[in-house]
Amino acid sequence: MKGRIVRTIAALAAGAMLTVTGSGVAAAEGGKGASSTEAAGAQVLELRDELTRSAYAGDVGATQDTLARLDPMLADLAAGERFSIQAEAKEQAGTAHEQAKEVARLLADPTATPRQAPDLPLPEIPDLPPPLDVVSNLLKSVLSAVTGLLSGLLGGGVPALPVPEVPEVPEVPAP
Repeated sequence: MKGRIVRTIAALAAGAMLTVTGSGVAAAEGGKGASSTEAAGAQVLELRDELTRSAYAGDVGATQDTLARLDPMLADLAAGERFSIQAEAKEQAGTAHEQAKEVARLLADPTATPRQAPDLPLPEIPDLPPPLDVVSNLLKSVLSAVTGLLSGLLGGGVPALPVPEVPEVPEVPAP
């Protein structure tokens, strides 16, 4: 009798161990699901904020680096194979991905001319400082598309862009 109870407990423990191990492997493989989508959303949010800070600091190298890290995330989200997202969010990811690639191309070759004009409404944020002012509208469009994408990934409640305050221009008295 004791042997049968011990074997039953051992079988249950082994089954529980296999279940936990199997679910850990599935999570590690980046399967579709809410938790992997939320993790992707958190990573995209972090990269969006980093991109905003580096662009508004006028740091071309950091902007290029952040775009390079954001690019594969946007490509994965646009493909819709690794993450469960709505069709509209996939479209926004695709738009952001194409525009981010264009910004990266223009930053790599400042003499290049843009291939496409932004087709999204630009957020009400100030233009970028030099030397990034040449890609200001395109990068603002990327930030707008990524912010829209984040609404789909995170279910609303997306934090505002960390854009620095623009000082007021003092009025000059007429002579």
